[in-house]
Amino acid sequence: MNAEEWAATVQRLAESRGVRYEPVGGLNPKGGPAALCPGGTNRITGQLAEEFWGASCDANEREEGGLFRKTVLPGAVLTKAHMPDLAKIVPLFNVESVEATERVEQAVSRRKVEFESIEFNRRFLATVPSHYDPIALRELFSPGFLDWVAQIHNEIDFGITDRQLYFLWRLRELSADEYSEALDQAGKFFRRLLSEMDESGVEAYRPGPWHAGLEPFPD
Repeated sequence: MNAEEWAATVQRLAESRGVRYEPVGGLNPKGGPAALCPGGTNRITGQLAEEFWGASCDANEREEGGLFRKTVLPGAVLTKAHMPDLAKIVPLFNVESVEATERVEQAVSRRKVEFESIEFNRRFLATVPSHYDPIALRELFSPGFLDWVAQIHNEIDFGITDRQLYFLWRLRELSADEYSEALDQAGKFFRRLLSEMDESGVEAYRPGPWHAGLEPFPD
């Protein structure tokens, strides 16, 4: 598959889900909500899955092919959603798949967070900036949530940055079915996270176009 064929695959998927497709993600009009994935290749925006609004684009792009037939293709799908309510609890955190690389280096500017789930700790490296208290992140994730995430069969990363939730799904193949699974899993993750917030007594915005930057958040 080349870049043009992949773009056509993503465009057809966007059409089948009734969401907006753009070859390269642009900015929203001045004065409106911030756009998600600006500059991202093959960006799709809208209700990506059941009760999940956001945007997704190509990620971990790399050159493939021979000397005269090189093409740039993604190694992952990056999905984002505006989550200012979650960012109030944990402004920044990263959870990286240990399986994705042979060796994960702990940056000196980040603090490792250990959870009660042995399987989760085995599969993922969770960190917060060194000046943040990791207790808020530990308290947010219940044992049930940690076990559920640890059972996701694919290599994923997730976290909060710039008041946005991100979910990275590493592609095992370039196909509409694989992309659909990435969006469905991102939707399940988003809904589970809202449930965790509810159980923690945190008031959260209900799913809607504001999570995708298509409308301002309601008052």
